[in-house]
Amino acid sequence: MLPVDQGILNSVSNAEYYNPHEVLGAHLGTDSGEGFVTVRVLRPFAKTVTIITLDGKYEAKHEYNGVFTAVFAAQKNGDEWAVPDYRVQTTYADGTVLNEDDPYRYLPQIGDMDTYLFAEGRHERLWDALGAHLHHFDDPLGDIEGTAFTVWAPNAHAVRVVGNFNGWDGRRHAMRELGSSGVWELFIPGVGVGEVYKYEILNANGVWEMKADPMERSHEVPPATGSVVSDSTFKWSDEKWMQQRAATDPHSGPVSIYEVHAGSWKKSIRDYRELAEELVAYVSKEGFTHVEFMPLAEHPFSGSWGYQVTGYYAVDSRLGSPDDFKYLVDRFHQAGIGVIMDWVPAHFPKDSFALGRFDGTPLYEDPDPTRGDHPDWGTYIFNFGRREVRNFLVANANFWLSEYHIDALRVDAVSSMLYLDYSREPGQWHPNIYGGRENLEAIDFLKEANATAYKNNPGIMMIAEESTAYQGITAPTDAGGLGFGLKWNMGWMHDTLEYLHEEPINRKWHHNEITFSMVYAYSEHYVLPISHDEVVHGKGSLFGKFPGNDWQRYAGVRALFAYQWAHPGKNLTFMGNEIAQYGEWNHDSSVDWNALNWQEHRQIQKLVADLNALYKASPALWSQDFDPAGFQWLTSDDADHNTLSFMRIGSQGETMVVVVNFSGEAWQDYQVPLPKGGRWNEVLTTDDEQYGGSGIHNGSFEAQEEEYHSRPYSARLTIPALGAVFLKPED
Repeated sequence: MLPVDQGILNSVSNAEYYNPHEVLGAHLGTDSGEGFVTVRVLRPFAKTVTIITLDGKYEAKHEYNGVFTAVFAAQKNGDEWAVPDYRVQTTYADGTVLNEDDPYRYLPQIGDMDTYLFAEGRHERLWDALGAHLHHFDDPLGDIEGTAFTVWAPNAHAVRVVGNFNGWDGRRHAMRELGSSGVWELFIPGVGVGEVYKYEILNANGVWEMKADPMERSHEVPPATGSVVSDSTFKWSDEKWMQQRAATDPHSGPVSIYEVHAGSWKKSIRDYRELAEELVAYVSKEGFTHVEFMPLAEHPFSGSWGYQVTGYYAVDSRLGSPDDFKYLVDRFHQAGIGVIMDWVPAHFPKDSFALGRFDGTPLYEDPDPTRGDHPDWGTYIFNFGRREVRNFLVANANFWLSEYHIDALRVDAVSSMLYLDYSREPGQWHPNIYGGRENLEAIDFLKEANATAYKNNPGIMMIAEESTAYQGITAPTDAGGLGFGLKWNMGWMHDTLEYLHEEPINRKWHHNEITFSMVYAYSEHYVLPISHDEVVHGKGSLFGKFPGNDWQRYAGVRALFAYQWAHPGKNLTFMGNEIAQYGEWNHDSSVDWNALNWQEHRQIQKLVADLNALYKASPALWSQDFDPAGFQWLTSDDADHNTLSFMRIGSQGETMVVVVNFSGEAWQDYQVPLPKGGRWNEVLTTDDEQYGGSGIHNGSFEAQEEEYHSRPYSARLTIPALGAVFLKPED
């Protein structure tokens, strides 16, 4: 028998030893040239333990505190001695007999290159290395199915796996630490899909604490907090979409986004598969090019709308399994619709079962409280300067884009990452090494995340929600930028809604608010959002933001949509806006679909669908969104009439003239400057009766050779009150 120091044996028997495989399992020895095997197993409260091989059964004797030991002859393989395959039969005092495989006879299921790359912060598919992974082994005593568990906890004294499979007693499933990597691992035979598990960590403070797996792929439905072993059997049917995605630059194409909170679009919908049946059809009918989901990573509190993530690699279990979500994405792709998901690397909640103080130390969070605690949200902030943490997040972006075929990530709260003094008073923050307020580590992380995402997933988009004047958000990383593809234009959103909140008679005094966006329109590559943040927490619905009677409010909504779709930049609107629902969004309720019992709401819905159709069919409205050559003012200074006119120009010279009247009365014989003569057609007016308008039309008309506003041609038209018209020259 190979002896073991009693101190180590004591530690192993209490499952507190950093390398239990050193003691437990099978170990070869020789005596007088003959090979023998010493097998030690930990079976607390066992009556008898027997080791079973193909050659025979060997009774194990109790050695110390639940550790049983058996010694028998080794196998001869050529000139080498070898350990035979074996099983463990355990009998308990109540008569229970268990025949089990031994977790401690298996080599690590994670390779040295994996731990090396992780330590360097360069493992771009980290989810393949860490977490819970099913494995199959062929074995003379019967094929083995089980799960390899791997977790990073560098300051832990010991780590165990616990679950229903061991009665939540981790003593029989202590993990081993792999060198100095801080990674712990254990393969447990017999643990399969659907098993709930956690890691029981003897943390740096000497306290046992249960934690969910940071790399979990699936999670119990909250408020339960266990991780769930999962395995995908889903077969994708979106090959055509993915091939086209890889060969296309979406930034230069049409992008019209429908933002959705999956849990409250329709409360009657129970899961992702039901959502696929109804939401895909709806988004298709309305003509949006993309759907954007508010965060669908696992989060414990539904009232956070997903913005306080605990399971960064797990899809929200409230609506189903990982394969259910893949089904939803697949159905969108088959319908020709891209899928965007909100991603939240800016912070994470302090729930004790999750990432916070994971091994008893600030592991994922910055240890400096002036950098690691978020004063607004009561959450932790990631330690962006630590290689392993940065790797965890960079790989996570790739995970969603690769494993779930997500087409774009909208990165939440970028501003809070960029600045050390974000939401902090003097004395509550410290400058960076150069004396500035920028968070240099977070900036480097964002650059790496964007560059890695674009490199590994051609055809995707990375979109920043960023509200400051930080320069170069969408500039390439090799030019000193952050490398995002698009940025939400928060200034446009604020100025536009402030302007439209004014009574029409007062708007002439605020005309600069509606034109100012073109001063900086090409400073970044913008998305124009009317998002969930603008229709919640007492801000009222989109419909409710407009002054006047109901007709004027509906007309105002129509004019806003037309102006937004025509303005340079991609566009986004939140669910419920497209039907002009009366009430603001409440995540505990559905969109007010009952509003569609009234034709005024159906008419707004019809306009949005027609605007999307016109938009997608008109390269003038999107092919040069980020090039000043794609836009020209015709009249920008007509404050007295609250009216704008401008021209959008496509990359092949396509032309669309848009006139928007934000006043409360129609302008007859209104002179509109035009770039060329010939016949022009009114291709859409928001005042059409089918949209609830008064029915003013301009039809087809000839541009007159009458110079106006430095243009050689013009036309005298009727521009409806609170309306917009789209004019296109005949080829």
